[in-house]
Order: sequence, then C-alpha cells, then structure tokens
Amino acid sequence: MHVLLVEDDQPLVRIIVKSLTQNGFEVDTALDGEEGLAKARAGGYDAVVLDLQLPKLNGLDVCARLRDEHNSVPIIMLTARSGVPDRIGGLDAGADDYLTKPFSLGELAARLRALSRRGRPSEPQVLESGELVVDSAAREVRVGDTPVELTGTEFALLEYLMRNQGQVLSRDQLREEVWGAAFEPASNVVDIYVHYVRRKLKAAGLERDPIRTVRGLGYAFRRPD
Repeated sequence: MHVLLVEDDQPLVRIIVKSLTQNGFEVDTALDGEEGLAKARAGGYDAVVLDLQLPKLNGLDVCARLRDEHNSVPIIMLTARSGVPDRIGGLDAGADDYLTKPFSLGELAARLRALSRRGRPSEPQVLESGELVVDSAAREVRVGDTPVELTGTEFALLEYLMRNQGQVLSRDQLREEVWGAAFEPASNVVDIYVHYVRRKLKAAGLERDPIRTVRGLGYAFRRPD
C-alpha cells in the first residue's frame, strides 16, 4: 500500500514511518494541512492517515475538501481527542476510520489493511466460524446475536488469526502483525491478549475455544471441522 501520512509531530512521524515501512507499506509524509491536501489531490495513494490538529489547515477541513471534490481515498483520522463529538465530527467530514492517540502501531497497520480490502472482492469482509462472526468493515464481533466488545488490538489479533485459520502463527509473527515491527511490547503480550480474547468470546457464549495453543510455536485459529 502507498500511504500518505499527514502529521505535524515529527518524532511521531518518524516512528510511524519506520513501523509502516517495516510492515511493507510505502509512506509519503506532509507536515501541515495545506501540503497534505495538495499531495492527496495529486492522487496515487491507497489511504491517507490524517491528524486532526494540523497547522495551516486542520484535518477536518482537509477531509471535507477532499470529499467535496469527490476524492474517495480512504482516510484514517488521528487525534488526541477521545470524545464522542470529536469522533462524530471526523466521520461526518468523510473519514473512514478513527484512531485516538496513543494507539498501537500494529493496529494502525491492521486498519490500513482493512481499508485496502474494502475494494477487493476476493477478501471477505465478514469472517465466520460457527457462531463467531467478525465484520472487518464494521469492526464488529458477535457470537450468535450477542455482540462482543473488543479493543482495537484485540480485534486486530482475532481478525488476523481468523484470516489465517488453520495456520500456526508464531508469537513473533503476531507481535509484528498486530503491534508493529518497530514496537517492542512485553515478551508475553501475545499470550495476554489471546487470554483477553478467549475470555470475552467465552463470556459472550462461545462454547468451544476457537484459538488453539501450539506449545513451543504459537497459536492457530481452529478450522470449523
């Protein structure tokens, strides 16, 4: 994916660029809203990661102008504001997704991949395994009719496991995919988050644990059979 990152916090820009590049993305940057708008208008991007608070032109205005010009490039809005009105404002301006700072670099990469899949009919948006349903586009999980509230990182972990069901994924693979290659989480973070996901799925009524522990190797999502 070719991504445009519009962010004025230069240390954060360096961290995000390093992480996305190590995860296979090509990244261009812009340090203010006017430069970001000009680059986005020029086209050629699969997605735009857009900060809300920018010099010269804020992220809401950049997003709204692109949508007014019928530019449909997928946009993920970044902001330090976590209030519901702020999220609604970003989405109403035309953003496709929303991340509140601080955020997991792996989650950002996963959300970018999810946006890219929306245009690919070969990549299913709804993943099912028995009663468990994961809707990647809506970022919703349910067991039967019971919704399961997962954090962004938990969702990214479950989605990646389901998309690779039957395959044994090492803890290093999962750390790089979900948390990002440039991020160094605690050594047992994968085990902790697998536990969180299992616990929430069980609480929602899923009787069979869908995640298999492969001792000494990692984890695998069980095939339906």
